[in-house]
Amino acid sequence: MEENGFKIRPAKPEDVETIFKLIKALADYEKLTDSVKGNPESLSKHLFSQPAYAEAIVAEIEGKLVGFALFYPNYSTFLTRPGIHLEDLFVLPEYRRRGIGSALLEYVVSLAKKRNFGRVEWHVLEWNKPAIAFYEKMGAQILDDWRICRINLDS
Repeated sequence: MEENGFKIRPAKPEDVETIFKLIKALADYEKLTDSVKGNPESLSKHLFSQPAYAEAIVAEIEGKLVGFALFYPNYSTFLTRPGIHLEDLFVLPEYRRRGIGSALLEYVVSLAKKRNFGRVEWHVLEWNKPAIAFYEKMGAQILDDWRICRINLDS
């Protein structure tokens, strides 16, 4: 999909190093730099081996990757249908306000529709007001009554 001078496309193995740099830039933005424990090799394995555990799409301008979305299937017992969990959506700050984030999100939603999935869900940090405003503008409902629960497993 190409529009407004940028292209949205599925990630390729040769994109992994840059996607990992974008993941680190996202962590910096979210003040979570110390949380990045992975590496490009592991990311590549999980995106491109069989079975693949996640998928990624990228935003490209003149051959430069400037954003990405990473997602994987989930399942709703209430809908009895699969869905997509959007793990991360990120656009480099200097490329924002060009419609790239909207195009990335729309691409993921269109994939969910093509696959006859029931929903697309993701998390947003409570303090990230620009992201919350963006998601609401895109039609997302922000669920105030749900909290993320997590058990981290040491590897």
